[in-house]
Amino acid sequence: MRDVTFSMGISLDGYIVGPDGQFNWSEPDEEMYRFVTDEIREVGVHLLGRRLYETMLYWETADQDPSRDESLLEWASIWNPLPKVVFSTTLSEVQGNARLATGGLAEEIERLRAEPGAGHIALGGAMLAAEAAGLGLIDEYRARVYPVLVGGGIPFFPQAERRVDLELVETRTFSSSVNYVRYRVVH
Repeated sequence: MRDVTFSMGISLDGYIVGPDGQFNWSEPDEEMYRFVTDEIREVGVHLLGRRLYETMLYWETADQDPSRDESLLEWASIWNPLPKVVFSTTLSEVQGNARLATGGLAEEIERLRAEPGAGHIALGGAMLAAEAAGLGLIDEYRARVYPVLVGGGIPFFPQAERRVDLELVETRTFSSSVNYVRYRVVH
């Protein structure tokens, strides 16, 4: 059965987006691009909320931008063919190798877990991850912690008022002072 993971950049005070809606403080350098490229190689299907899906549409044509360096093009070459499921109540169609979710989040995850295939099920988007966390569907949290305090915004961890015990699986410090932490949910 495939695991469900939630991986994003996060400020030291716990936000994926600051109060101004910006996340430019998490712009990856070359070392981080290599890391997230390796991480996306392990994904079998990516679940996205509408806002993140629309942000990620850029990558559908990124390979046509001559100013992009090799590491970004490599990431795009992995991201674009990756199957994606988009959760939205406002979109009627999606592009690329994506489809709109036909059921609720729990139903989609249950179906995807039961399907044969390699790679884990990755969650993208704070609202979608908060829903999955509230339903107890996340197996791993993977945070790239940036050395910045943004003072508010959209939190990485949902405020579900429920305790979740975690086991540290991996840590890594990058030359940019970003710390990666990977925790597995203790069931």
